[in-house]
Amino acid sequence: MPDQPTLFHNRATGRTETEQIYGERWLRWLYGKNPAGRLALALLVRRAVFSKWMGWHMNSARSARKILPFIVRYGIDAGECAQNPLLYKSFNAFFSRALKPGARPVAEPDNPRLAVLPADGRHLVFPNLAETGGIYAKGARFTAAELLGSDADAARYENGSMLISRLCPTDYHRFHFPAGGVPGEPRLVNGALFSVHPIALKKNIRYLVQNKRVVTLLRTEAFGQVAIVAIGATSVGGIQNLFAGNHPVRKGDLMGLFAFGGSCVITLFEPGRVRFCDDLLAQSANRMETYSKTGAPLGEAVG
Repeated sequence: MPDQPTLFHNRATGRTETEQIYGERWLRWLYGKNPAGRLALALLVRRAVFSKWMGWHMNSARSARKILPFIVRYGIDAGECAQNPLLYKSFNAFFSRALKPGARPVAEPDNPRLAVLPADGRHLVFPNLAETGGIYAKGARFTAAELLGSDADAARYENGSMLISRLCPTDYHRFHFPAGGVPGEPRLVNGALFSVHPIALKKNIRYLVQNKRVVTLLRTEAFGQVAIVAIGATSVGGIQNLFAGNHPVRKGDLMGLFAFGGSCVITLFEPGRVRFCDDLLAQSANRMETYSKTGAPLGEAVG
């Protein structure tokens, strides 16, 4: 049986499109039925040493030659970059690039009751975390305690709402605050570095709670306490925070960046605090990811 394409709904065009998967053959070999691929996954790829080696390679001056072919092959809008792409000293410098001011406008920046998407990528929303069986595979789920690595923090989110924002290597790899408020100090939860692409997650959704991740709790007036979880993945050895804990932030402010590789941001809301946008709800009900960019509407506060 041929491999099925990865489809998503493009919010901007209103069409269902096929994802261009960076390293698709490699991913299917690792997470498929090939015994050699599974052995390589178990012995090497999931471990930090592989991602550290990849990070060293992508930080080298030699890696800069990959930038232009990458832009051409994947249709990257080079005009959004804060500087000329040919001036970046390494591929990782380009990969974690800043964008020009205004490249990602924040929806209704003065409206504290409208939350926005925290990252460019493919998004799924779930009004009730307890009813997420089958996110990527039938019957597969995880708990807030497993995701946050803390029973105490997770207590607020039982029956809460969840947004999964999946970033591909071709996406802008900085992530932003979905609402204004006061963030606490980020907390590292160490773990493995599996892929977070659906090719892998359909095999084991629990990679999301096994991978290295950074948890930040954001105190807001409109949404209560919001948990934001930045999840590393294969080749993402570093999750860099770019904010000061316990200092106020505005909706859309820069939160952090990922180094090379696909990544994921999961946002948790307390029960009854958010109503997701209708289009996100409709697509997610059919387990279809919606592609949209950071700063676009996510949902409104309830109550």
